[in-house]
Amino acid sequence: MFESLTSESATIHPPILNDCWNQIGVMGDRSCRELKTVIHCHDCPVYAAVGDSLLEREPPANYISEWIDILAETAPEAEASESNGALVLAEEAISIMIFRLGNQKLALPVRILQEVTHPCLIQPLPHRSNQLFLGLVNIRGETLLCASLSHLLNLESPQEKATTTPIENTKRMMVAGQSEEKWVFPVDEVYGTYRFHLSELRDAPVVITKATEAYTQGVIHWEGNKVNYLDSELLFYTLNHKIL
Repeated sequence: MFESLTSESATIHPPILNDCWNQIGVMGDRSCRELKTVIHCHDCPVYAAVGDSLLEREPPANYISEWIDILAETAPEAEASESNGALVLAEEAISIMIFRLGNQKLALPVRILQEVTHPCLIQPLPHRSNQLFLGLVNIRGETLLCASLSHLLNLESPQEKATTTPIENTKRMMVAGQSEEKWVFPVDEVYGTYRFHLSELRDAPVVITKATEAYTQGVIHWEGNKVNYLDSELLFYTLNHKIL
């Protein structure tokens, strides 16, 4: 069986397809003596040589020119938006992390997301911790500042403030920032990362514009819900000036 395919015929002159695996191999009557050694036809040199010959064969006439025409008509660096399936140019798209605080769905750019983790113990600092600055959190051996986005964005309701459920039992934690500037934010739920076109951003909702400062760049519609896309630069700027 091995003599039927020589190295010369496999590389220079593509051999005629020898589908011995369908005749005497695992998909045939299993009478091939080489099965005792290779166990399965997929591990047989003959099977591999036939596969190589298919890849090395000459392309059909006009094959290359036809593909050149197809690629020339395709928009460069285009990809499907996860929100509506339309093609989105890479430079006109944004990747975001969608999460929930209370009844509000919010989003931050993926580029600043460091990690999403289970709740960790928040260690308050005497005379420093308050409703905005919750304290310190140890994430994988690194001590980070923990802040409440709900308080910063005025999203807390009286019912939420009155709850006695420990934050460790109700929240997830999201680590966000760049280089040395990292913050930990307790959140109620994290939905994952999604990609949108910049043109899909709409005007900010009333719940955000009534806050002391505008922390949103716009609204994105996702799965029938309105998601507030936050201005991460303004958010971190405010935290640094109010807490540090």
